Amino acid sequence: MDILTLVGLVAGVVIVVLAMLANASLLTFLNLPGLAIVLGGTFAVTLIKFRLSSVMGAFRLAFAAAFTDRVPSPAALVREVGALAMVVRKEGILGLENHQTDNVFLRKAINLCVDGHPPELVEEALAQETRQTAERYEVAERVFRGIGESAPAIGMLGTLVGLVQMLNTLDDPSSIGPAMAIALLTTLYGAFLAQLIALPLADKLQLKAEDEGRNHLLIITSIRNIMRGENPRVMTELLSSFVTPDQRTGLASEREA
Repeated sequence: MDILTLVGLVAGVVIVVLAMLANASLLTFLNLPGLAIVLGGTFAVTLIKFRLSSVMGAFRLAFAAAFTDRVPSPAALVREVGALAMVVRKEGILGLENHQTDNVFLRKAINLCVDGHPPELVEEALAQETRQTAERYEVAERVFRGIGESAPAIGMLGTLVGLVQMLNTLDDPSSIGPAMAIALLTTLYGAFLAQLIALPLADKLQLKAEDEGRNHLLIITSIRNIMRGENPRVMTELLSSFVTPDQRTGLASEREA
């Protein structure tokens, strides 16, 4: 689980709530008509922009990317594919059949190799999988960026609605308060939804997409070199460009050992 995402989200909400409670009760900031305007309007605009399947897929992917799935570190992948290269060097490509891995993409690459497909077909299949994964992340990111753009605008629409209601009922002092609450709180709800939820999740999806793409490229490069019979030590050296300088030093020490 990506605990930092949860910590950041909870911390942001807690800070805002504590600021609300400084000089007022939480109920002061609860206005159901304003909340309905922002949530309902934002959802409606999102459905106009995107297909329902894309919206539902974006929420599932965002939940998985932000809270549950952890992208393997490139250094761990370099060690794993280095071990695979050693197995192939000793036992041949069929020696990979007994290798167990939690990485779905690497497992697919291994299965394609073991099935005896030519290197060109294996590489094309993996490249296609990489493109489809990147496209799914891109659509999900666009959905949340769309929500981040729409929510403040819908909040401003709610503000205008509240102001119009207030101006039309100036002769009734009891109605000015509820109308002003809608006018102000819808802007708050829109900004809260955009800045604390939608846009951070969009950035998280972009980051996870970049990490996934880098790992996929690492695996494709590794499988290509393995099928060519590249020396495992040389292959690991070539793959060191995917890791940070500190991790590169650790991999170098492991190779020497």
